[in-house]
Amino acid sequence: MLTDHTGSGGMFALFTHQGEILDAAAKARDKKFERWDVFTPYPIHGMDDAMGLGRSWIPWVTFTAAMVGLCSALALQIGTMTIDWPMNIGGKPFLPWPSFMPITFELTVLIGGLTTVAVMFLAGGLPNLRPKIVHPQITTDKFALYISADDPQFDAVATREFLESLDPLTVEEVRFDR
Repeated sequence: MLTDHTGSGGMFALFTHQGEILDAAAKARDKKFERWDVFTPYPIHGMDDAMGLGRSWIPWVTFTAAMVGLCSALALQIGTMTIDWPMNIGGKPFLPWPSFMPITFELTVLIGGLTTVAVMFLAGGLPNLRPKIVHPQITTDKFALYISADDPQFDAVATREFLESLDPLTVEEVRFDR
């Protein structure tokens, strides 16, 4: 259901209201298109459900990376101050866990955050050196439903009829140079 970043083009319908694009997305989902996407000038509540998208897997990556950061920080501090080089500083115990917490917290947040940013870039297909601009007004006040020509169900005539049945402002074909 995501935009194909390697295709040669497709067809899109342009809408003016968010309710129209939500209905259009639900109909495209029901039609079982595989390579399609919705472009909006701002996030729309309910679009994930209308597109049939499930929950993201990225929070699990963030949690795993944060746990790696936590375990690394604790292993480094416990290994250094308790096992390798135990020192009695001011009569404190050899395993002073309260003093380990600031570094543990910082490394947990650092590793979790940096990994999340990297995974979000990769999951989003970035860096995309050749961006595809479907229609210039999408970034201001229009909504678009784009169906890639690489979709297995894509037929120029049938896809145009489907998009026109959604009552859009316009239906246009778009080509992207490789």
